[in-house]
Amino acid sequence: MTALENPGLARFNASEDGAAQTALHEVCASAAWVGAILARRPYADVESLMRTSDTATAELTAQDLAEAMAGHPPIGRPRPGDPTSSREQRGMAGASEELKAEMLELNLAYQERFGHVFLICATGRTGEQMRDAARERIGNTPEQERETVRTELGRINRIRLARLVEPAEEEDA
Repeated sequence: MTALENPGLARFNASEDGAAQTALHEVCASAAWVGAILARRPYADVESLMRTSDTATAELTAQDLAEAMAGHPPIGRPRPGDPTSSREQRGMAGASEELKAEMLELNLAYQERFGHVFLICATGRTGEQMRDAARERIGNTPEQERETVRTELGRINRIRLARLVEPAEEEDA
């Protein structure tokens, strides 16, 4: 779908730099990633926007990744009043108190080991799946985990970008 056929993408392409920057910062907290996306506007279609996002994510330095991760709350503890993190972490919403407590312990152990929040693309995952991923990934080397985090961040960015440029619902006249 081209920008002409997608009003959401057309709106993003035409938005003022400051507004676009703010919106992109909600997608990813890395200034380098935001700058890379802004620099390539306007986008002919959503797929070219996604490819730019993938490239920008792949090029993030360790410091850029840390900046991006700082924008994500721990799994099981979405930020109050933040509909994005609440929606993405929906799989933990109905989790048992036991699972929530275990996830908290895993989050703390992970953060102790790697120095940052456990980042996973939580959309569509159950609490158990996120717990199992945390258990597995805590055994990674720091280098393995950095690349896993990069992959997960790329998935999150794609989902959030798609929401950002989705065509607006037609309003009744």
